[in-house]
Amino acid sequence: MTLSPLRLRLLIASLLTVSFLGALDHTIVATSLATVAGELGALEHMSWVVVGYTLASTVLLPVLGKLGDLVGPRLVFLTSLVVFLAASVACGFAQDMTWLVVARITQGMSSAGIQLMSQTIVAHVTTPRQRPKYMGVIGAAFPIAILVGPVLGGLITDYWGWPWVFWINIPFGLAALGLAVFAVPHVEVGAPRRFDVAGAVSFSIAFVALVLAVTWIGDPAAASAAVVAFTISAIAFAAFFLIELRAVEPIVPLRFFANRTIAAGTALSAIIGVGLFSVTAYLPTYFQMAYRTSATVSGFVPIATVFGMLVANLSTGWLASRTGRYRVYAIGGTSLAAAGLLVMSLLPVGTPLWVPMAVMFVVGVGTGSFMSLIVAVVQGAVPRNETGTITATVNLVRQMGATVATAVIGGVIGVGVAARLPASLDASTLTPQLVHGSSADVQAQVAQIYGDVLAPVFAALALAYALGIVAAVLLPSGRLSDEHEPAADVATEPLTA
Repeated sequence: MTLSPLRLRLLIASLLTVSFLGALDHTIVATSLATVAGELGALEHMSWVVVGYTLASTVLLPVLGKLGDLVGPRLVFLTSLVVFLAASVACGFAQDMTWLVVARITQGMSSAGIQLMSQTIVAHVTTPRQRPKYMGVIGAAFPIAILVGPVLGGLITDYWGWPWVFWINIPFGLAALGLAVFAVPHVEVGAPRRFDVAGAVSFSIAFVALVLAVTWIGDPAAASAAVVAFTISAIAFAAFFLIELRAVEPIVPLRFFANRTIAAGTALSAIIGVGLFSVTAYLPTYFQMAYRTSATVSGFVPIATVFGMLVANLSTGWLASRTGRYRVYAIGGTSLAAAGLLVMSLLPVGTPLWVPMAVMFVVGVGTGSFMSLIVAVVQGAVPRNETGTITATVNLVRQMGATVATAVIGGVIGVGVAARLPASLDASTLTPQLVHGSSADVQAQVAQIYGDVLAPVFAALALAYALGIVAAVLLPSGRLSDEHEPAADVATEPLTA
């Protein structure tokens, strides 16, 4: 499908705005959480404002991806955007925590639709050769949201009040909606097809149970509940795979993975979630404890990481569209990230802060080199009427990898630090402020403990990226095509021209 240059620019502007709003709602709420929980009187349920959003957006990915293929991405995108704006209004008017959590879950569900359909629509209106450039622009929304979200959330909360953290979506969202109504094209979906209800239900049960299990596993009081949740998850996943093998229109077609491009690309996407997204949340705490920095200064390292990701994401998207080459960026990116995380595992505690900042910038560059590019490459390996499904699958494995690995790393840090702390310190009340106010000997001891606990974590993540190098090498070589024609058969390798 070919659009005029003006309509294509308006479309990309609309998709970028909406993608940014969806990504921003992952990050902008963090700095207002304490204020929200205090005013609504439900501090114990505070985490569900974030967890509910993330869980809902992940669970709905395969469902909305398949719906995009069945009814067209335009309808799913516009509906998701309208629901997202309505949920944003509801969040700001919340009178209690239950109201807010339900509205946030609705926001998360609709966020999955706008993020996913943005990538799907780009795939429908561009050739494989053009796609990386535009996918890189859309993909830039996530790192920009990480950079500005917490600061913007704090400023809005302090000067306008926390409801405006949600209401700020309305004017920008309405402008994007106006552009989208004009610019997003209708996509022919062909004859009506059956929706895989059983697959959607079994996957939702399996994933929710898995997230609850890995969340509870570190709490001795919830150990039995974690075992039950793991059991339910295992049974539901087994049922899901059996259903997908037999379904006429599976939400995750397992036959896709017979294609080397799809199998390698999906593995690379999972490694991004496991290898980098999972540890980013813990970097500030690590540097506050191990390097004895303030909360503000500790934020420089994840900022450097995300900035590297942003620069590489835009650069490689432009280069891949210009040259048609894509495999070299995946190989180089995974190699850079693996080397950077290995260096992080070997850095002695007390190294000047600019050193880990530089190292994590390199890790960000490595990840950004193929973060959006790999989605564009995999989209070119399926027929057009399966674009939403494969886009959802690639995003799903990334989200699942990040969610599960984040919980695992949090448990490793919690258990490892608690086991090594001296008797004079209580792990449940340990804060950076408490450590910084202690004696120099205690500060040095805690710093070394965090260094000892995080070193093997960084090494394990480096190993994950090393596996990514193998997946990148397995990608078929060749160039992205300049043709709009869809792949005729998912078992072929249609990227070479």
